[in-house]
Amino acid sequence: MPHFIDVILPIPLQKAFTYVVTEAEASFLKKGMRVAVSFGKSKIYTALVFNIHQTAPELYEAKDIHQILDDRPIVNERQLQHWQWLSSYYMCSLGDVYRAALPSAFLLESETIIYKNEEFTEETMLTDDEFLIFEALQHHSQLTIHQVSDILGKKTVLPTINGLIEKSAVYIKEEIYETYKPKLVKYVRLHNNYASNEGLQGLLDELSRAKKQRDAVLTYFQLAASKKPIKAKDLEEQSGASSAVLKALVDKDIFEFYHIQTDRINYQGETNQIKELNEFQQEAFTQIKTSFETQNVSLLHGVTGSGKTEIYVKLIKEVIAEGKQVLFLLPEIALTTQIITRLQNYFGNLISVFHSKYSMNERVEVWNNVLENKPKAQIILGARSSVFLPFSNLGLIVVDEEHETSYKQFEPSPRYNARDAAVVLGHLHKAKVLLGSATPSLESYFNAKQNKYGFIELKRRFGNIQLPKIELIDIKEKHRKKEMTGHFSDRLLKMITEALDEKEQVILFQNRRGFSPVVECTTCGVSPHCPNCDVSLTYHKYRNELKCHYCHYQRAMPNSCGACGSATLDTKGFGTEQIELELKELFPNHTIGRMDLDTTRGKYGYQKIIGAFEAQEIDILVGTQMLSKGLDFDNVSLVGILNADSMLNFPDFRAHERAFQLMVQVSGRAGRTKKQGNVAIQTYNPYHQILQQVSTTNYTEMYQEQLQDRWQFHYPPYYRLIKITLKHKDYTKVDSGINWLAKALQNVFHENVLGPSAPAVSRIRNQYIKNLVIKIPPKQSLGKTKEQLQKIKNIFEAVKDFRPIRFIIDVDAY
Repeated sequence: MPHFIDVILPIPLQKAFTYVVTEAEASFLKKGMRVAVSFGKSKIYTALVFNIHQTAPELYEAKDIHQILDDRPIVNERQLQHWQWLSSYYMCSLGDVYRAALPSAFLLESETIIYKNEEFTEETMLTDDEFLIFEALQHHSQLTIHQVSDILGKKTVLPTINGLIEKSAVYIKEEIYETYKPKLVKYVRLHNNYASNEGLQGLLDELSRAKKQRDAVLTYFQLAASKKPIKAKDLEEQSGASSAVLKALVDKDIFEFYHIQTDRINYQGETNQIKELNEFQQEAFTQIKTSFETQNVSLLHGVTGSGKTEIYVKLIKEVIAEGKQVLFLLPEIALTTQIITRLQNYFGNLISVFHSKYSMNERVEVWNNVLENKPKAQIILGARSSVFLPFSNLGLIVVDEEHETSYKQFEPSPRYNARDAAVVLGHLHKAKVLLGSATPSLESYFNAKQNKYGFIELKRRFGNIQLPKIELIDIKEKHRKKEMTGHFSDRLLKMITEALDEKEQVILFQNRRGFSPVVECTTCGVSPHCPNCDVSLTYHKYRNELKCHYCHYQRAMPNSCGACGSATLDTKGFGTEQIELELKELFPNHTIGRMDLDTTRGKYGYQKIIGAFEAQEIDILVGTQMLSKGLDFDNVSLVGILNADSMLNFPDFRAHERAFQLMVQVSGRAGRTKKQGNVAIQTYNPYHQILQQVSTTNYTEMYQEQLQDRWQFHYPPYYRLIKITLKHKDYTKVDSGINWLAKALQNVFHENVLGPSAPAVSRIRNQYIKNLVIKIPPKQSLGKTKEQLQKIKNIFEAVKDFRPIRFIIDVDAY
């Protein structure tokens, strides 16, 4: 009897394909191993064994496989179950999930392009075959896998290429990431012997002869008045002392040096004692433990700064003691940088981090560590893609800031929501799932109220610090009275000045990057648009160029209007860059920092800015929504939101919920350790109900009001949504396609079909876009609905004119 295997290919095909194997291969192969197979005329893919059996395929002749790539499965059974759930729930193919889940180094295919790594020098380590390829790359800038097999004269070349990738001699088409050296900064502090006044007097008498050393000590006291850590370099410059003088003072036990490592990637942490929880945290912790006895998922609703992380830490500690793995999901890479530092203090080197800013080799390494359940992969910290890792005995999943939209994947497929995927993953592993947030999403809060989830509340900030004082500033009135300076009201400027005089830091929030979103000619009113998308170009001043934030088209800022030729170009609206420049003029003696997509490029972009802000080198930090997520800065006393209206007036049923979450989260960055913070929100409409609810941080009122709206207009959490998007270069094709589809769906789902409609940006990268939304009532079966939808999709794709149109299904769309 011949033996067959079904494999998943990393391409968006609905079903698995069957290949023939010998008996020896069949006995060696296991589910979850990779094999190289040819598919189509000449393409070779890395496929994943899904099934081993003896039934021949009926519709086609099974081909042979090229070679087996693994000696042990790299994907385990539970993962495959999770993948099948993702593929059926989010209506995408297993191939899509497979491609999204595995680091791309695992997925070589015949079109993969190989480049030489210029920094590689140790050629003696290479085998003969590897050296041949490496030498060929000296003469060619790139090679495909086909060319490599011609050079070596054999078909099985993937192991050789894998060897080169592991030795970092070559890389495949991915950006090469900066290799990283941690940077240590040397700081100075006074030795403990001189903490009292008598000690100081004696010290100055002692140094009466050593003039230079005495000067250095006196300068140290002048600098110490600012309460910031003092860099050794600054002390040398200000006191005119050489490094030898400082060293002499250290030898005399007067000063001591200490280092702060500004960024890091290797986790040298020591396992410190976990902080004692205060009574409120302890109570919440006990409630979580109790709720886990009956519920698998619990929601922790704790106000900003209430010390949720400490509770997570205590839970993690218990789970690890049982020898199980923990997955800690965070919405944003920026957050991982801070949480790593905090968790490191407790768990040292049990932590691995997994997100897209890591290079391919680092991701493969983490994957293998989790697969082998190594001690250094007991706790995985990561963004949404880490739900795909090969866990074997997961004990706890923590989803921090569970309301974040960043947990939802938009492009490419699978369009999954990591929070929901984590709940299912927890169910498969019989692990507990804890969702935490200061402003839970309506859906989760609704589930908790319906007793689907356990529910725990934490209403006090850590150390009993009051929640910040929130003040609404009416800028319509301020404009009328001419009390605005640029985009700042006199009240906000006064608050900033007061905070800076107190040597405290300020965060300003504006959810737009760039200098200004629209450039307009004042003579004829024409503004430059992107040639590929239906949006106006955003002006970026520091490069003096216009950029499209959708397709990255860019061009130099013109001197005159392209339509009428007059030189009267004016900018409308404002972004973070413009705020930064205004602040530099208003506060010339202070350091202004900016944190948005433009300044956090590269793997360490986040660390550099967050590190500088923590070391208090930046006085005012301007940023977009990255700032709103769970970051923890001790010295921030004021948060300013420059324009609250842009978030409220947005064509989306979640706009009010999102605005409330964003504003409460941003305000939560103020006054977290010492005293009550201040928040100033500038708005044209201070009487808006959401702003009033933000100013009193009244989550339940917002929840009840939004819930009524959702019930009235049939939206989640009562109704489910499936969004269908069609895209194509030809507008008439998309238009006729969506109209046909709307009729077909209305025949089945009647009034529960919304649309067809064009989104706010109706053309991106030259593709026209049209949407339809299907609402699924509470009693209607989700499975049956998807079956119907799949049938209609199959008919749609059978029509010759509609075949080239991209058909995108987004379940639980955001």
